[in-house]
Amino acid sequence: MSGASLTLDPAPRSEAAEAVRLEVREFLAAELAAGSFSPHVDTWLSGVDPAFSHKLGERGWLGMTWPKEYGGHERTAMERYAVTEELLAAGAPVAAHWIADRQSGPNLLRYGTEAQRAEILPKIAAGECFFVIGMSEPDSGSDLASIRTKATRDANGDWVVSGAKVWTSNAHHSHYAIVLVRTSPADRDSRHAGMSQLLIDLSLPGIAINPIRILDGGHHFNEVVFDDVIVPGDMLLGEEGAGWHQVTAELAFERSGPERFLSTYPLVAEFGRRAADTQDPAQLAALGRLSARLLALRQLSLRIAAALDRGELPNIPAALVKDVGTTFEADVIDEIRRVTDVPASLDSPDPLGRALAEAQLHAPGYTLRGGTNEILRGIVARGLGLR
Repeated sequence: MSGASLTLDPAPRSEAAEAVRLEVREFLAAELAAGSFSPHVDTWLSGVDPAFSHKLGERGWLGMTWPKEYGGHERTAMERYAVTEELLAAGAPVAAHWIADRQSGPNLLRYGTEAQRAEILPKIAAGECFFVIGMSEPDSGSDLASIRTKATRDANGDWVVSGAKVWTSNAHHSHYAIVLVRTSPADRDSRHAGMSQLLIDLSLPGIAINPIRILDGGHHFNEVVFDDVIVPGDMLLGEEGAGWHQVTAELAFERSGPERFLSTYPLVAEFGRRAADTQDPAQLAALGRLSARLLALRQLSLRIAAALDRGELPNIPAALVKDVGTTFEADVIDEIRRVTDVPASLDSPDPLGRALAEAQLHAPGYTLRGGTNEILRGIVARGLGLR
């Protein structure tokens, strides 16, 4: 049997990462004391606060690994990991900048033109420019190769874009979308041929953003419709026809971070305080099981961050983190419901009840974003030569 290996070198201990971790903790404690935010579950998608993102940019905590010439700070992926982990653990409102900092910026660094980088990256690093992902489409399920959004060249060399994208988180708060489009028909031998990525300004005429609300009425998912939108010809990202390869590389950044298992961490932390107070054996046992799984996921995610630092693109381990992390997030809810009798309600005076309600209402989205579990398991199986 041949195939890729899931073995990754251990993440080195970083004194610089631990130093910046302490800085972030001090900052968050001061922000909480000032009442600038209150902790919530799943805030990397639902917690949009441009002013908070701007504060992080001022402190050099966005675009951390990027070259200084583009507004970055040339710090390591491990330092960036420490910052994102602390923000997630605190339930801070980081959704405005999250996608731009996590994957759109690195995508621009890897594939963008010099003009695109110089114009956009410093704004992302300052917490002033936000991005949305334009991959999934209506009626396509998880089959990304079946996309129908088209981009054709007009007489002026510009792109005319028509189609729709769904699950576009916070498109209504974003300035740009990186959109996967068909620029030529699929090759008979490859469904992945003929795709390209366009960098699209969401203020252009012909773009409509329609909300897709989750169970609590919250609005961060959207449908974005492109009706013969004219996109300047120089807004192609990377090579024409190389969209599938570029998307695959981008997904390593999207799937491997700590947000894939820390969306529900504020709930775990609240439950941990409750279990410590009550000393209930069932609650303590559940907390132990959840903690063991959380620590294992963290170690794998840290190793991927170290691999990214080395310039690698660990697509298969990233898919595994997302799959196992999504499963963990759902199991957190079930474990806590099983050993407590706290009613889940957004209006509960009990912080555990509020956090449990938030986690339950957001749970259907955990497996949608970044690829469903079935798709991810197929990626891992193919990578290991199992299918």
